[in-house]
Amino acid sequence: MRNRGTVLIVDDDQEIVELMKDFLEDEQFETVEAYNAKQALEALERTRIDCILLDVMMPGQSGLELCRQIRKTQDTPILFLSARGEDVDKIRGLSIGGDDYIVKSATPEEVVARIKAVLRRYGKNEKNPKLEQHFGRLVLDVLAHEARVDGMPVPMTPKEFDILRLLAEYPRQVFTYEQLLQRFWEGIGDKHTVTVHIGRIREKIEEDPRKPTLIANVWGVGYRFEGVRQ
Repeated sequence: MRNRGTVLIVDDDQEIVELMKDFLEDEQFETVEAYNAKQALEALERTRIDCILLDVMMPGQSGLELCRQIRKTQDTPILFLSARGEDVDKIRGLSIGGDDYIVKSATPEEVVARIKAVLRRYGKNEKNPKLEQHFGRLVLDVLAHEARVDGMPVPMTPKEFDILRLLAEYPRQVFTYEQLLQRFWEGIGDKHTVTVHIGRIREKIEEDPRKPTLIANVWGVGYRFEGVRQ
């Protein structure tokens, strides 16, 4: 059977780690376990990790703090796993670089499905892609999965890049909140999930994020890309 990838499970609760390990390995994933931030960072140094399932509340360095540290150097997909399901917690997790936020009441099967969805988005490709797409000071390098602004690479999570790429491929086309939520989160979440990610993208590509010129709001509907392909 083929290996679907390697998932790093980071949680101080051994029962949760073992449960997720069993379900993931049944789906042909390899797993690496870590019970605190230190072990997680060591695992990332020695092993090629395709996805991180990260508990928010851990003793010592929290999952949120660990996410911030990882995002300084890596864009590996991160899915937060938390006992707290409040919107403010989800928004906070997504705003610091998380790709998804899952409440621990979710079934293991749902968690595995969300991991598969993130990896599909991260690994998707197309036949004969254009190597680079130029929009003035913004350049999207499809094969490298990289955005550059004024010639400098901009760190982006896989989901941020995929959202930007979709908008840029269809300039002036409005994508509703519902369309974006369905495409990138399989319909799980709400409008805030989308707005948080768009806000993070704007911070990275807009000259003045408070007055965006590349990603425009269509109030009450969604977003459209205003860049001109060159």
